[in-house]
Amino acid sequence: MSHWLTEQPKTIIVQPTTLCPMDCEYCYLLERHLKQEMTSQVAAAVADGIDASWGSVEVVWHGGEPLAVGAKRFVELLEPFEPLRRAGSVQHKVQTGGGTPITDAWCDVFERYEIGVGVSIDGPRDLNHHRVDRGGYAMFDRAVAGVETLKRRDIPFSVLAVVSERGTDRAAHVLDFMRDLGTTWVGFNVEAKEGANVGGKPPSLDHARRFWRDVFMWYRNNGDVTVREVGKLLGFFGLTSEQRDADARHDLIPTIGWNGDVVLLSPELLGVHSTNYNDFIAGNVLADGLSTIVSHAEELPYVQEFAAGLEKCKQACEFFSFCQGAHAGDRFFEHGTFTATETDHCRNSVQALVLALADLLQEKGNQ
Repeated sequence: MSHWLTEQPKTIIVQPTTLCPMDCEYCYLLERHLKQEMTSQVAAAVADGIDASWGSVEVVWHGGEPLAVGAKRFVELLEPFEPLRRAGSVQHKVQTGGGTPITDAWCDVFERYEIGVGVSIDGPRDLNHHRVDRGGYAMFDRAVAGVETLKRRDIPFSVLAVVSERGTDRAAHVLDFMRDLGTTWVGFNVEAKEGANVGGKPPSLDHARRFWRDVFMWYRNNGDVTVREVGKLLGFFGLTSEQRDADARHDLIPTIGWNGDVVLLSPELLGVHSTNYNDFIAGNVLADGLSTIVSHAEELPYVQEFAAGLEKCKQACEFFSFCQGAHAGDRFFEHGTFTATETDHCRNSVQALVLALADLLQEKGNQ
């Protein structure tokens, strides 16, 4: 399995709380209604478990709503990482959905600890209707108000947006909004059946293909905004043929829950119950140490299955050299096993993306 998996994680997901004041229709978090918060002891164990040999590591505070712990508690969780951050071994990022207001006090924290800020918003008001609070009220105005606070403080921010079927014919409209909002980086997550969102309705391949075609068309005339997926595909074509044919090694993405439990490969697996896979728990940082947990990853059945699934993808899929068979969680949520190959995520976020660019190139060639 060492052929497929990295020994040194580059990204660690840390869950400061399970609680989220929002109740988004497509959310995958199973315990977002519970107020379970990480202690300083768990945060210190995470920091202590980051091996010096890993180099630079991005620590992403995410899921539920990380700001829901409050600025004072959040600072307490950040402090154990300070020696690592000052040494350049750790960079922090926080992903917020706007469920807790971004105030000047929060901006002080972002600046003091040099935290990269990501905001989750799906587009203009009419396409942000999935994002509501627990009373069913729209979060749009509160999210935009938080962005305005960031802009007033000159704090840059990225945006993550969920694309549902209703939004697949509005790509340019969404991207115009993102540009005017003030971000220079956008990533799109096409809705998928994950975790609590078992009744989700992912777009069809044709709808996704149309969406990505429109994204490419918009991007051609708006190079000042980076679209994650476009950049990834264009970067792939910029590689040598030897580089394109090489197999990638996947980051284990250790995800640490509020209580110190660790899952690997997919943050969406945190809190998911499965008898067959021991709830995907690879260990607990209070007992085992993060670096030790990572070093024993290959012993986990679901990690072994994922590696086997990658082999199957490589043999069967014409998109593999670009896709590299990532996103373990979607395999499980859609098929109940990690050895599965094609998923809705694969079709909508990889195949549709490549096919959309091929459509545009063919149209240009026919002109």
